[in-house]
Amino acid sequence: MRMFRVILLILTGFALAACGADGEPVQPTASLGVGVGSSGTHVGGGVGLRKGGFGLYLGV
Repeated sequence: MRMFRVILLILTGFALAACGADGEPVQPTASLGVGVGSSGTHVGGGVGLRKGGFGLYLGV
């Protein structure tokens, strides 16, 4: 289920980046992190977009 969320966020980022293809350049960003600790392993990530002075970032 968690991996599904990460994949969905990445695909959403690509879709949002495609919206600005004919206008001002959109700068997409992505991050992915894996943590290992005494309670187990966890994965986190996010996607973001920046266009001019506006930025949007979605993370898990």
